[in-house]
Parts: sequence; C-alpha cells; structure tokens
Amino acid sequence: MKTYTNTGNKDTRSGFGAGLTELGKTNENVVALCADLIGSLKMDDFKKNHPERFFQVGIAEANMIGLAAGLTIGGKIPFTGTFANFSTGRVYDQIRQSVAYSNKNVKICASHAGLTLGEDGATHQILEDIGLMKMLPGMTVINPCDYNQTKAATIAIAEHEGPVYLRFGRPSVANFTAEDQKFEIGKALHLVDGADVTIVATGHLVWEALEAAKTLNEKGISAEVINIHTIKPLDDAAILKSVGKTGCIVTAEEHNHLGGLGESVSRVLTTNHPVPQEFVATNDTFGESGTPAQLMDKYGLNAEAIVKAAEKVIKRK
Repeated sequence: MKTYTNTGNKDTRSGFGAGLTELGKTNENVVALCADLIGSLKMDDFKKNHPERFFQVGIAEANMIGLAAGLTIGGKIPFTGTFANFSTGRVYDQIRQSVAYSNKNVKICASHAGLTLGEDGATHQILEDIGLMKMLPGMTVINPCDYNQTKAATIAIAEHEGPVYLRFGRPSVANFTAEDQKFEIGKALHLVDGADVTIVATGHLVWEALEAAKTLNEKGISAEVINIHTIKPLDDAAILKSVGKTGCIVTAEEHNHLGGLGESVSRVLTTNHPVPQEFVATNDTFGESGTPAQLMDKYGLNAEAIVKAAEKVIKRK
C-alpha cells in the first residue's frame, strides 16, 4: 500500500497567501480585494508588494463582489478574500447576479470554512457553502486538501477563465502533497490503489481518508483513496472507474451531507453505475464552539468515522 508523509502541519489559508504572493509577481492583471481580514486571509505580502493592486473594502462584502465584477470588465483578474460564511451566504445575491449570471472572471477565495473554524462557533462555521456555490451555473468549485495544494490551486485558477469558488481553512493540517505539483482543475488525484472499497474525500478529510486506509489495510480491507479537490466540474470518469473495481464507495467532506461532495457523487452513481454509498459529513446540523479537533471528533469527521463507514458499506455490496 502506498503511504504519504506529513512534512509538517500548515494551514491552507497560508497556502492561499503564498499563491497570491506568487501571482502578484507573475501576473500583473491579478488584483486582490479584502473585507477587513487581511491577516486572516494571509494577504499581507500582496498588499505590501502591490499596494496599487490591492483594495481594502472594509466590512462590506456585497460591495466587494460588485467591485470585483466591475474590475473584470477592464481585464483584471480579481481575487476576493474573506471568511467562507461571508464569501457565500452574506453575498449570494451579488454572486448570482453580478458574477455567475454575467460569467465574470472573479475568483471568490474563502477561508475559515467548515467546523475547523473552531471557537468562533456556529454563526461562522458554514457547512452549506459548497452546495450554494456548485448550484450556480458556470461556477467552478475547488476545495484543496493541504498547504501545497492550496497554493497550487490559487495559482491555477488565475489561468482559468470564469468564476471560481476556492475554499480553504483556518487550522494547521497535514501537508503531504508535492511542493512542485501541477494543479489541474477537474482532475481527481488517485492516491492509493484498492480493491474492496473506494474512499473519495475532499479538503481536510483527504488526510483522514489516507489514515483510514492504513487502518483498513491492517484489518485486511483494501481501500482505494481518491482526492477530489475539484467538486465542480466533478471527475466522473475517475469515480466510475474506481467503483467499477470496488463495488462500493464512501464520501468524506467537512460539509453538510446535503448539497456537498457526497450528493454530487450520488448523481454520478445513480445515472451511470449504482453502488452502495456511505456519507462521512455533518448530518443536517449547525456546528458549535470548540477546538477543531474536538469538533471533528464530535461530528464524526475523522479517520475513525471513515473506517466505520467503509466497513458498513462493504457489508451492503
């Protein structure tokens, strides 16, 4: 079984900051807008080095989206930055009307997504943002798994024509993907070969899926692990190829099971190759205040939960 090494925990929001810094040097059309959260979004270096291309809009997220849409008309590539809750729920009308409907080349970059926002609690822990954004026609939805992949994704979306939602997080998590990776939008990454069960995971749950696969291997269960960093467009072919071999699947995400990766996978399966599926996700609930580790354990978003889901779905084959 192929294994991966954690080279040191890093926060994915810093991966975004590093990618934005690099874009500032290599693409003069990239501009950045922030809603009073420069430090939290790690946009400091971009602001310092390119003040003429940085716009601090204050706590006015709807205005930020409108400004970003307008900047695209002049050929700029705007990257907006705030928490995921404010990047989506607070400004959904502006995104729908001014960005998605008009197919504007805006990159909506959202930090502090999911439960791992932690102690700020349920009002800030958005667990429905993937669903909100993937339902918008023409919107690309990306949820990278670690620092290196978030940096690579940030750089890649600047070359993609059209609106993008880039989701990342607050806590330090395992950093295990290649530093020099090439990020390909819409192309799932096959991490581990397996024959008994497919595990497709996104974001912070990818590392947990790898840990689960090791535990399952010790139990004599061969798990295939796929990193779905792009939720829309989804790599249908990779999913179907895997379940054609394993005959069952577990989806894992730091998101509500309603509207997230799992439901997108279900669509692929029901219209092409129905197999048993189990969901590792929050169950139609809001979060609460706590440390990221406490919350992921309480809400069943960890390797242990993936192992249990895999054992359960195998019995349903």
